[in-house]
Amino acid sequence: MGRTSSSLVKRLMNDNGLTMPPPFVRHVFVCTNRRPDGSPKGCCASKGGEEVRLEFKHQLDAHGVKGQIRANVAGCLDACEQGVSCVVYPEGTWYGQVTKDDVKEIVEEHLLKGKPVERLLMKPYEKPRKT
Repeated sequence: MGRTSSSLVKRLMNDNGLTMPPPFVRHVFVCTNRRPDGSPKGCCASKGGEEVRLEFKHQLDAHGVKGQIRANVAGCLDACEQGVSCVVYPEGTWYGQVTKDDVKEIVEEHLLKGKPVERLLMKPYEKPRKT
C-alpha cells in the first residue's frame, strides 16, 4: 500500500470526532512488560511484545503516518494473561493475543479507517484476586 496522505488523517480526525491532542491522531501502547520466569500471568515481553511494537512502527512508517499516529512501549498494562496487550487511544480500544502478523490489519483497519479489528478485541475478564 502506498503512502497515506495527511488529508486522510485529517478526515479520520473529523469523521470520528477524535479528541487526541496534537500532534497525534491516535496513540498505540504495546505492553512489553517483563515478569520473572514462572509467573502465572506470564509476560508480554516473552510473548513477543517488543516485536509487535517494532512492527507497528514499521507499518506506520510504511503507510506514511509515522508522525501522526504513534506506537509506544507501555509498562505493565496488567493484562499479560491475555497475550500481548495493546491499547489504542483516544478510543480506549484494548486488543489481546496480538502477534506481529496481526499488526498490519490493526493499522489498516483501525488506525487508518477507524474500524476496530473485532477478532482481536480483548474480551472482558475477571482479574484474579490477590490473597
